[in-house]
Amino acid sequence: MFNALPKPTQRRAGKPHTLRAACAVALLTAFAAPAFAGASFDVGGATFSVGAGVRVGATMTQDAAPNGDDATNFDVQSIRLYFGGKVNDFIKFTFNTEEIFNKSQIDVLDAIVQFEFQKEFNVWMGRMLTPADRIEMNGPYYALTWNQYTQPLFPSDQGGDAGTYGRDDGVTVWGTIDKFQYALGAFNGLRGFSNTGDNPLFATRIAYNFLAMEDNPAYYTSSTYYGGLGNVFTVGLSYQSQSDGVGNATKQGDFSGVTADVLSETVVDGGVITVEGEYKDFSADYTLATVPTTGGGCFCLFDGKSYFGSAAFLFSQSSGPGKFQPYVRYVENKPSDAAKSDLTEVGVNYVINGHKARLNFNYSSGDANISGYPGKDVDTFSFGAQLQF
Repeated sequence: MFNALPKPTQRRAGKPHTLRAACAVALLTAFAAPAFAGASFDVGGATFSVGAGVRVGATMTQDAAPNGDDATNFDVQSIRLYFGGKVNDFIKFTFNTEEIFNKSQIDVLDAIVQFEFQKEFNVWMGRMLTPADRIEMNGPYYALTWNQYTQPLFPSDQGGDAGTYGRDDGVTVWGTIDKFQYALGAFNGLRGFSNTGDNPLFATRIAYNFLAMEDNPAYYTSSTYYGGLGNVFTVGLSYQSQSDGVGNATKQGDFSGVTADVLSETVVDGGVITVEGEYKDFSADYTLATVPTTGGGCFCLFDGKSYFGSAAFLFSQSSGPGKFQPYVRYVENKPSDAAKSDLTEVGVNYVINGHKARLNFNYSSGDANISGYPGKDVDTFSFGAQLQF
C-alpha cells in the first residue's frame, strides 16, 4: 500500500465470510499469483497513486440450499480501486471505490480531504471510517481471520442508513503522541427514521502501544503483522453514541457502544505467535427483538454484550512461495433480549506476501452472525484468496 492512501477496510454485509471446500484447482492457480506494488505518478508537481484489491471465495454450507441440501457458492467478496494524491506534504486526498453489497454496483467507498500537519495533530474531512474497534478498523484485508464479522458492528456497518462499510460523512481529528494514538470524530450517523432532529454521531478511538508501534495509515489497524514489527502489545478503547440513533419517527431511542480490544504478537525462534481479543457492550433502546409496531420501519441495533478471542501461529519456514499460519477463533454474542449465540472458526492462512497476497482455508461451526442474534446453526467450509497491489 502507498503511504498517501489509507488502508481499505470493509465488511461484507449480510453474509458470513466462510470459505468452501471445492477449491483444489483455485489453490494451484493462486500459488502462481505474483505480488504487486502500487503505482505512483507525478502530475504538475503533485503525486498521484493508484492501486487495487480483490477478495474471492468459495463456500460450502450445510443445509443452506433452497431444497435443504448443502449449498455451494462462488463469490467475488470484494473488489476495490484505490486512488490517492498529495498536493504537498500537508494536503492530501483519498478516493476509493467498492462493489457495494454484492449488487454489481460500483460506488464510493472513501472520499477524504486530508490535512496532515504533524504526527500529533491531523484533520480529515469527507467520507471515511468512523473511529471504532480493531476489527472494523482492519476491514477484511488486514484481518487475522477470514470470518471476523460474526458479531454486532457499529451503526455505520448496518446496511447504509447510517453509513456504509464502516464509513460515514464527517470529520476526524487524529494523531500520535509518543506511543499513544487517538481519533475523535463527528459524523452524520443515522439519517431519517428516529433521528428527526439530525443529531450527529460521535465516535472515538484511543490506543496505547506498549511495545512496538503499529505501522498503519492514520488511526487504522491490522490484526497481524506476520512478525514484521517484532513484538507488539496494544490495547485499544472505542466509543460511539448518537441521540435518537435507533427506532423510528414516532418511537425514538438512543444508541451507545463501547469496546475494548487487545493485540499481542510475539516473535519466537520457530515463528510468530499472534493473540487477539475484544469485548463489546452495546446499548440500544430499540433492537431487532423490540421493533416499534407503529411509525413506519425501524433502524434497530443490537443491545447486549459480545466478545471474541483468536490465536494464530506463523511458521518461520517457507513452504513453496509462502508460509502457513494456522489459527482458531471463538466468538460469543449475548443479546439482552434473546438467546446467546456462538461460533468457532478453525483455519489456516497461506501467507505469500503479507496482506498483499494470501490464501485461506477454514471450517466454521455455530449460529453467531453479524446481527448479534442467533441464526441457523450450520457448518461451513471455505476457501478464499486475496490480492492487493
